[in-house]
Amino acid sequence: MDINYELYKVFYHVAATLSFSEASKQLYISQSAVSQSIKVLEKKLNQPLFIRSTKKVQLTPEGEILLKHIEPAMNLIKKGENQLLEAHSLNGGQLRIGASDTICRYYLVPYLNRFHKEFPGIHIKVINQTSIECTRFLDNGQADFIVTNYPNSSLAGSLNTRVINEFHDVFVASRSAFDLEGKRLSLEELLSYPIMMLDRKSTTSEFLHQIFQKSQLDLVPEIELSSNDLLIDLARIGLGIAFVPDFCIPANDKDLFILKLAEELPSRQMVVAFNENLPISQAAQHFMDML
Repeated sequence: MDINYELYKVFYHVAATLSFSEASKQLYISQSAVSQSIKVLEKKLNQPLFIRSTKKVQLTPEGEILLKHIEPAMNLIKKGENQLLEAHSLNGGQLRIGASDTICRYYLVPYLNRFHKEFPGIHIKVINQTSIECTRFLDNGQADFIVTNYPNSSLAGSLNTRVINEFHDVFVASRSAFDLEGKRLSLEELLSYPIMMLDRKSTTSEFLHQIFQKSQLDLVPEIELSSNDLLIDLARIGLGIAFVPDFCIPANDKDLFILKLAEELPSRQMVVAFNENLPISQAAQHFMDML
């Protein structure tokens, strides 16, 4: 049975107020339009829904049955409308952020804490992937914005970026396993030691391989992992020399030291990126402004 939603909407307001005149005020239509809509609905259902009187109306048993189904449906529609409206405000909705585990742990946590305290009604969803893979979520509209290391070969096209931090990558080793502290090594000399680094899916891997290629050196890492924290743990027990961002290394670490290199490595940036072709919610814009 094909019945216009507007007819059920009029029925709901009349049933809720038991008054044609009050329903007309709530719906901003004339009382005669309300009466006509109810007559049309009753004809389509072939059932009387109201008992009319001069001042008030009453639901018939059939009308009461219909109200039991219409009322929760109207409430669900209203709830859905409110959620859509709140999604673009700072009172509710969802904030979707894409970032690597390392960026989340060492950079975003204080901002997430601050944002959650200011806007507890907004649900925060953090998508943890490598910086390269996070770009795909942004392209597909699955993230409002991403925080990624740069250079990033996947950042192109309609993605808008802003630098929010700058850092250096370093080689770290165990003092007890490698007698290299204070010595200055060239990239070629470094290749004689077991190098541990992130896997090929990361911007860090892209960056380091490009540096060695520019020096016409072939980098073959001993160990490739997906976690900087695990690389640091393995460096701490002497399994190799780990290549990690400097902000991951605790200050005055007793076990690890940073190797000195003959060739200074260029710095990298951390950027926030969003798709300029998609609308940005107030929550996403506010969080990005915090960074």
